[in-house]
Amino acid sequence: MEADGFVRRRRMTSETAGNDSGVAGASAGAEVRWMGGRFWGVSESLVGSLTPRIGGETEIQTVECIRNAQDGQADDSEPDYEGLPQGASTCTHMLAGAVAGIMEHCLMFPIDCVKTRMQSLQPEPAARYKNVMDALHRIVATEGVWRPMRGLNATAVGAGPAHALYFACYEKLKKTLSDVIHPGANSHLANGTAGCVATLLHDAIMNPAEVVKQRMQMYNSPYRGVLDCTRAVWQREGPSAFYRSYTTQLTMNVPFQALHFMTYEYLQELLNPHRQYNPSSHMLSGALAGAIAAAATTPLDVCKTLLNTQESGALTSSSPNKGAHGQISGLAHAFRTVYRLGGLKGFFKGVQARVIYQMPSTAISWSVYEFFKYGLTKHERDKRRGQHMET
Repeated sequence: MEADGFVRRRRMTSETAGNDSGVAGASAGAEVRWMGGRFWGVSESLVGSLTPRIGGETEIQTVECIRNAQDGQADDSEPDYEGLPQGASTCTHMLAGAVAGIMEHCLMFPIDCVKTRMQSLQPEPAARYKNVMDALHRIVATEGVWRPMRGLNATAVGAGPAHALYFACYEKLKKTLSDVIHPGANSHLANGTAGCVATLLHDAIMNPAEVVKQRMQMYNSPYRGVLDCTRAVWQREGPSAFYRSYTTQLTMNVPFQALHFMTYEYLQELLNPHRQYNPSSHMLSGALAGAIAAAATTPLDVCKTLLNTQESGALTSSSPNKGAHGQISGLAHAFRTVYRLGGLKGFFKGVQARVIYQMPSTAISWSVYEFFKYGLTKHERDKRRGQHMET
């Protein structure tokens, strides 16, 4: 009976409303409220009789349903992966950074091998190359297809934890300093400062791996493997040999990373102003930032390579009395040796290989990092939304 009465009232309302949308809307709203009241009355009758406060409670429930629907729509929208969930951001940054670092170094490792050899100050005749492609072709042809990959496992072991701390520290400091220096907006000073501090942690872990890697990359390297190289360096030169180039590495990487992060964030403002997940903008910004920073810091990279490898030809020329048993220690000594053996051009040995290495390397690093950050953040959002729906 109530259903028949509702149908008749609905037909009468439609006929009287005509084309008046305002009356129709009001009528529809009244019917929705009536229906809500009736459904509420049926459920309430199970525990008691209908009381005057039902209408108010029905309106409250209607408002809550609308709010929940709006919250559901907001959760279904594209997640703001730059604003990570509270308490999960550090783990997300560390995991994304570790994956990005390992992939970056592993994929570009053959070019890194070429860069190390082309930075040699006094290479043997068989290790003098015209360009990057010539070097790769000759290394594979004369030494085997796997020769450019020697030392990869040492790099992978160091790159994971180094980049995990690197990106986590950078993101945390960038947000903290930006809120202090320029609240609510991007700060280039904060980006550069965060990059410099993150480099301290990164290089502290990565430097021993760099020493082993570069010694195994050199032409006619005498080491059978990573463990053999590590043991030989420790026994002959002591543990300090693994950090002989640390100050030089910092001297190079602090300006490199400051320039790198500032350029990347500046290009993101131009190419991706809303800071959404945009693979093409991350890749292009990372490639250009890496190329600029790499070219500007090549002289310091040449000195770092010399300190890490302790190249025998350079040792003999640097210390004629001591022969190959002498050691090049410190940035000033390395600078003098490079200038004496190669002049000003010596400081830019391997610049082509360094830029070719850094452009795709930083593009891969940023693309993989932003992808995993986006994916992990979206997963966390979906998880929180599921918990919210259950409650």
